[in-house]
Amino acid sequence: MSDITLSGGTAVTPIPASQLFPWALFGGLLMLLALYFISTEEGAARLLSGLEVHEFVHDGRHLLGFPCH
Repeated sequence: MSDITLSGGTAVTPIPASQLFPWALFGGLLMLLALYFISTEEGAARLLSGLEVHEFVHDGRHLLGFPCH
C-alpha cells in the first residue's frame, strides 16, 4: 500500500465554450421539457390525453411544490 504514488504528469485541458454551448443548450431544453411535464401537463395546455403523465410525475410534482389536487 505504501508503494502507490500519484504521478503528476497528467495535464488537464479545459473544454472550449464553443464546444460546450450546444450541449448546455440541449440539456437546458430537456430540463424545460421535464419541467413542463411535471408542472403543467394536466390543464388547458395539455398535449397528451388521459392522466398517464400526471400519474407518472405525481410524486415529483408534490416534491417540487406544485399543487395537483
